[in-house]
Amino acid sequence: MPTTLSFVNLKGGVGKTALSVNFAAYCGKKGLKTLLIDTDPQTNATFSCITADAWKKHSADHGTIANIMGMKRHTSADGSEAKAEDVIIEEVFYNVDLLPSHLDLFTIDLDLASTTAREKKLKRALTDVIDDYEMVVCDCPPNLTIPTQNALAMSTHYVVPVSPDFLSALGVGILLSRVQEFCADLEHDLTHVGLILSRVGRPAKHRSEVTADLKKRFKAKVLKTAIRERVVVSQAASENRSVFDMKDKIAIKMFGNCYNELLSKVGVQI
Repeated sequence: MPTTLSFVNLKGGVGKTALSVNFAAYCGKKGLKTLLIDTDPQTNATFSCITADAWKKHSADHGTIANIMGMKRHTSADGSEAKAEDVIIEEVFYNVDLLPSHLDLFTIDLDLASTTAREKKLKRALTDVIDDYEMVVCDCPPNLTIPTQNALAMSTHYVVPVSPDFLSALGVGILLSRVQEFCADLEHDLTHVGLILSRVGRPAKHRSEVTADLKKRFKAKVLKTAIRERVVVSQAASENRSVFDMKDKIAIKMFGNCYNELLSKVGVQI
């Protein structure tokens, strides 16, 4: 099994997608065959890698994560589920394949409500292809519903991006507790590798206080490298590129330092 890392937080707007997409790109550049999985129905990670038109055509011709998780079975004549090898889009970045998301995931909790072992749908669907990868990266929605549960159920590690604001930091303890309970129920071994301070803006008293509180509460779990706001991050996403393909040397160094630390924490040497 490859190292599988999920980016999780109960709050949106903390940089999960930017961190997961660029982490996948970084792993690919460092020689690790990587699969990026977009489990968020907002499909932001997907649209950071491919255009909306390309996604629309691929979705119609081959399907998305919604299909391999058992949704939209009625769209095929025999009611069969799509195969992961057909749904995965190859080489969205160097050495990085993408399992794209779909808006249908917004209703997956209702659609799979009576399905047995629904938390392991994704893991089972990827059985035949998972050994092709050395690293798997999951971008999760800001909740603990079935898409996030499926990501966690197949992950070896998870990391929590958190921005230095009161509301973002408030739910970290709750998240860690709920993830621990979920894994205990599934008898699944999952390692919390830490917190990434992300989307750090201009210095302000309240941000400094929140950062100090997080470091006091979680100590070494807070990664040393913080991700500061850079225009190039959103620019790269809009151009379906990673920050490592842009010309912002500060951003490249900042993300690279963060990811080197993250890889060390999950035990991957490059």
